[in-house]
Amino acid sequence: MAEKKNPKDAKKPRLDKAQVADTALDLLNDVGLEGLTLRAIAKELNVQAPALYWHFKNKQALLDEMATVMFRRMVGAEEAHTTVGYEPHRPHGPWQEWLMLGNRQLRATLLRYRDGAKVFSGSRFTGTDHGPEMEANLRFFTEAGFTADQAAWASSTTYMYTLGFVTEEQGMQQQAPDAPRPVDVAERAELLADYPLAAAAGERLFAGYDERFEEGLRLIVAGIEARYGVR
Repeated sequence: MAEKKNPKDAKKPRLDKAQVADTALDLLNDVGLEGLTLRAIAKELNVQAPALYWHFKNKQALLDEMATVMFRRMVGAEEAHTTVGYEPHRPHGPWQEWLMLGNRQLRATLLRYRDGAKVFSGSRFTGTDHGPEMEANLRFFTEAGFTADQAAWASSTTYMYTLGFVTEEQGMQQQAPDAPRPVDVAERAELLADYPLAAAAGERLFAGYDERFEEGLRLIVAGIEARYGVR
């Protein structure tokens, strides 16, 4: 008679970086960046925390991988690191519109995750999955008339604007229990009644994030156009 195996003796599926990063991104929406610990992720995966250190030496290494996964999802290249022949997006149209489109897409991606902008901030993509997209974009701008340096500066400046905007946007609208309450525009205007311009600015500073983002983005793109003289 064959000896029955104890279910506890069965080998657990082997963890990989992708599985850990996916779980961390799912958990992020529940607990935020402050509550996202390796211990919490390990509990979600039903493993011991030390098992995660085989893949990530610290939390920043995990954030790097999470940012990379977010990027892959943004450009539709989540399988790019395993799929042969991945083709990046082909830039098209006026450079101004393409630059704004890319940053709208970035903002939308960051807003899908609680503290998404904070995850991206200071993180470094793992591997070279972002290489094809970056190369295609920089080539598009140089062919439009930018120098290589100008193309890099224009791209990074709009990127940092979007990252900073969403960081503030998520900070003001965060729903965590310990988050500060949203600004009451009417109450603020009453407090600043002696300063009419400052009081009136509240409707532009603490509401209408979509409109504010678009206006700021257009200001930056117009500045790039004026600074470098590329129409």
